[in-house]
Amino acid sequence: MSLVAHHYWGSPGGGQLVCAAAAYALDKAGLAPVLSGTFKFDPGKYVEWYGIDISKYPRVTLPVGAKAFGLWARLLVWLPAKRAVEKYRPRLIFTDEVAYKPIAGAAPLVEYIHFPFEVFIDPRFRGTGLAYGEDPYITERYSRFPLSLYWRIYVKLLPRYARENPFHYASLVLANSSWTADVAKEVYGERPTVLNPPIAPNVEVVESPRPFEEREPAVVMLGRFSQEKRYHWAVTEVAPRLVKEVPGAMLYIFGGAATPTLRAYMEEVKRLAEKSGVAHAVRLIPNAPRREINATMDRARAFFHATINEHWGIAVAEAMARGLPPVVHKSGGTWSDLAQGAGLGYASAEEAVEQLAKFLTDPKAWKAASAASVAKAKGLTLDVFAKKLADLVSAI
Repeated sequence: MSLVAHHYWGSPGGGQLVCAAAAYALDKAGLAPVLSGTFKFDPGKYVEWYGIDISKYPRVTLPVGAKAFGLWARLLVWLPAKRAVEKYRPRLIFTDEVAYKPIAGAAPLVEYIHFPFEVFIDPRFRGTGLAYGEDPYITERYSRFPLSLYWRIYVKLLPRYARENPFHYASLVLANSSWTADVAKEVYGERPTVLNPPIAPNVEVVESPRPFEEREPAVVMLGRFSQEKRYHWAVTEVAPRLVKEVPGAMLYIFGGAATPTLRAYMEEVKRLAEKSGVAHAVRLIPNAPRREINATMDRARAFFHATINEHWGIAVAEAMARGLPPVVHKSGGTWSDLAQGAGLGYASAEEAVEQLAKFLTDPKAWKAASAASVAKAKGLTLDVFAKKLADLVSAI
């Protein structure tokens, strides 16, 4: 038996996908998983979100909890995990959280690093451009009172429960990309083993993408409407140049906008598109169903990712699975592990326009990049992830 500990299973995200995939992998490896988390959740949603059924696995959660305090819930991830350990006596623990110090040593532990949390809170990393005081998501969400106080309390309490160097606590340390692993080596002195997240099995890896000639000169972006996605930059710096370079070009931006903050940012992007004179060429589509996203990807010619230092980039992987060539910033795991060798990279708005225009107008370049994208996506399926994790765990 094994334990998969995550702080909050109740909403879709990259961490939830990795933990559900880990549960699937451990089950296939003969280590039937128990799931622990701070709040109760509906496991049936995972079939809808990812195509992974986790409903048969036992669950241990806290009986009460205020979901509004989700950040603080990360401090308590060890508590339901401890109860699960006491009840089920697992032979292995898998977690993508850091607050597991109280259960360290209970069983061999695998830690999966999405990004080293120390970079967000340790003054040593001030000015590095990685995250300390600079991460746009944290700045956007926690820079103003009262959420700034909420963040400071979290940071102050975290050392009570968080492990220090993971290599001193875990039997196996994993990272989601080569870039993240390199950052982790700077922080901890040792480099984690890279295990890329899987593409959700309900996202088809298309064997024969629609050909270039049947597509429109359109670009797709995908991700929640949040500052770090840099949609504001895309509509003010890239789109105006692109429509001049490629007449008739369109930019479709899909994003989650389920909160007031996200909706406000979407409205700001809309205003900026109008101010930049590209409202006619930009479509903002909030909370779209997957079928609409896929249909638009299948008639577009390029996928554009504007985030800098993205740790992984599941949206880019999903686009590649549909044979849509990506254009991404030359940074982060999105470039090191995904787009490099399949798509094109950029370091400036001018270079981004040049690369996008290439895919919108050059059938030969598009065909080669589309085929390379599909080939890379085939190495990111759930079963490939499960086999790699099982092999790594068997060596512990």
